[in-house]
Amino acid sequence: MTVVQTRLPDLEYELLRRRARSEHRPIQDVVREAIRHHVLSDTVDPTDPIFRDLGGPRARRGRDRTSERVDQLLYAAPP
Repeated sequence: MTVVQTRLPDLEYELLRRRARSEHRPIQDVVREAIRHHVLSDTVDPTDPIFRDLGGPRARRGRDRTSERVDQLLYAAPP
């Protein structure tokens, strides 16, 4: 683990300290969470190849019944 030092204005430190105290957590945990929230976006890149249509069910003719078949196999009453 790497140690990072920074300087904060008194007001920002006080807000950080109050939040940590109200959540019964160490300041360093609150800072780590804030960094992760800021740096790691929770968005989807629509150009990611996993989201492109690669000839899946929509590319076939007719209606794809794969999900219905899975439901029958998983949830059908025993014979």
